[in-house]
Order: sequence, then structure tokens, then C-alpha cells
Amino acid sequence: MTNLPLHRRNFLMAGTAALAAPAFPFTSRADPARLDALMARATVINGNMLPAFESNPEDEAFGRQLSATGLTAVKYSLGGSGAGFEGAVDHIGWISNEITRHAAHYLPVLQVSDIARAKASGRIGIIYAFEAATMFEGDIERIPFFHRLGVRSMQLSYNGSSPWASGVMVADETAGLSESGHRAVNTMNAVGVTIDASHSNDRSTLDIIAASNRPVMLSHAGCKGVYDHPRNRSDAVLRAIADQGGVVGLYELAYLTPALEQQTLADYMRHLLHALDICGTEHVGIGSDALMLEFDTSPGAMEDWNASIAHRRETGVAAPGEGPPPFVTGLNGPQRMRRIAEELLAHGYGETVVEKVLGGNFLRVFEDSW
Repeated sequence: MTNLPLHRRNFLMAGTAALAAPAFPFTSRADPARLDALMARATVINGNMLPAFESNPEDEAFGRQLSATGLTAVKYSLGGSGAGFEGAVDHIGWISNEITRHAAHYLPVLQVSDIARAKASGRIGIIYAFEAATMFEGDIERIPFFHRLGVRSMQLSYNGSSPWASGVMVADETAGLSESGHRAVNTMNAVGVTIDASHSNDRSTLDIIAASNRPVMLSHAGCKGVYDHPRNRSDAVLRAIADQGGVVGLYELAYLTPALEQQTLADYMRHLLHALDICGTEHVGIGSDALMLEFDTSPGAMEDWNASIAHRRETGVAAPGEGPPPFVTGLNGPQRMRRIAEELLAHGYGETVVEKVLGGNFLRVFEDSW
């Protein structure tokens, strides 16, 4: 595999094989049997997550950790924030080989029925995705090409500008979807991918929603109504996503709060509850943008993480406030989805709503856009 531009996900993937998952800090306020039953029947989809791979896929402890996630499927962003065409193709080849090597635990999701197949077989489906547009290199014909390679979710920009759209770090807030960007949206609709506007600025996002005849998602985002940050999205954008039938996944990134600190579960829930209030219960999900198992906070791992953040700042792709690792205290472990379900129940939401947030809303959007 050719070297990809250094990106948070490249750093994280390098460490997943060495990760261990110690006991997850989980104190149940709900009946454990009720949570067990809810997780067993729910289609649990995380809108942005890094799957874990082990050098020995047959390791029983590794299998137990994956099973503890309760996940049915995850969307995995390939190619980082700046991979070119060849780098993205190589990354798709790499992840496909890893899935084959871990066939007892994972399967690729190429159609909606594969998600049900993953649930029935006790495996975790992996949905190939891009969160940048660099791999297209401005060539719209590469959209169907990558679709044929299995990519089922695409973005039209990362934090900066692309030939098609503007990202959240573009100073000109009026810069939206270009003429070729409109053609890219039409092509994505035609081939059957889910358009993701997580990194596009508000103008581009609203333009994408207006141009698309299929639901648009923000797979991993926060709420500007809770904390005003470029990566968090305005109430107007959240409503537009919901009005068009899309879904907003809430992330665990440092942008939840103003301070450079490790966010708490209470911080996370403020954003999740705000999104539910603005979008409604049919249009909110979980897009952690985190590791499937646990982020390693040992001194050596943190040194590598901090170096990756420094490089992102130097190359201009970082958003303000990057620094703390991508996890919320209380969710850093395999049972994060169960823990979020418990919190939603504690806040008075019924089990039907919780199942939608855990994955039902993402599933509907995939059904409508693929």
C-alpha cells in the first residue's frame, strides 16, 4: 500500500492491532436485562468509526471485545483527508484484504441487505466511505468507479476547498457548491451513494441538500447551538438535513466544548439531546469518529497522537481545538453504544426512539439513498 497523507485515522489505524480493551466503566441505571434485549434486537450502526484489526484474528479475547460492541455495522472513512486516486484505491484494497482475513468478525456492506446479514451472522458490517474529495481529483467519472469498488458514502470536500464544494475552514462563508459540484451530486444520486456533508461549510451543505434528490447525512458532527465551533453545525443546517429526510450523527471530538480537554459524557449528551430537539427523533444517530474498541492513552501512544495533530496543523487541514484524543470520558471502550442507549432511556426516551438513534435512522437513509 502506498503511503497516505498523515491523518488522524492513519495514526489510529496504525495502533489498532495493539489495542487492548480493559474493563469499560459502565454503571447501569437501567435494568441490565432490558438493555441486553434492546441491544440484541436493535440494528446498531455507528456513522463514523475505525474498525479494529488483530494480528491474530482467531484470538478469543479479540472476538469477545468485538462482540461486546453490539455493533451491526460501521461506516469507515478511507483515504484520510488528502489521499489521491492511487492512494484511495490502495486503501480500499488494504481494507478489503483485512476484512477477508477477519471474515469471522467482519463483512463488507455493498447493499442494504448486507446489514441484516451482518446482524444475523453476529459479524460487523463495514461500509466503505470517503470524507474528502481529493481522490476524485476533480474527475466526476471516478464517482461510479469508486462505487464499483464498494464505496457507499462520499463527501464533496474536506475542511478546505475542492473543485466541487467548500469546507468548514474556508473563510468565505458564501462559497458553496460549484457547477461541477452540482454534477457530482447528480452522479452520486444516480449511482446510489449516500452524500455526506460532515466537512462542508453551511452554504455548501445547504446547496447539496437542495441539489440532491436523495437524503443527505452529516455522519459525524456536533451542534453549534451548544458550542459555536466551525466543525459544529448550525440549527438551520440541522433542520435542513431533517426536513430533507437525512440523519445527523453526533461525534466524540474535542469540538464539543471550548477547552482543550477530554470531553465528558454530560458534554456529549448536551449535543445529542440538542440534536434530537432540533431534528426530531427520526433524524439523529451516533457517529463517534472514534476507535471501535479503546483509545490507548499510554505515554508512547499519546506522543504519537500529538505528533499527528502537530502535522495536521502544519499542513493546514486541522480545525481549531484539535488536540485531545477522539473519545468521550465514559464512552472510551467497546460498550459505548450500550452506554448511550442507557443515557437516552434515563432521559425519558422510549425504546423505539433509542433503537432509531442507535442505527435505525442511518439504516433508513442508506435504504433511501443506495
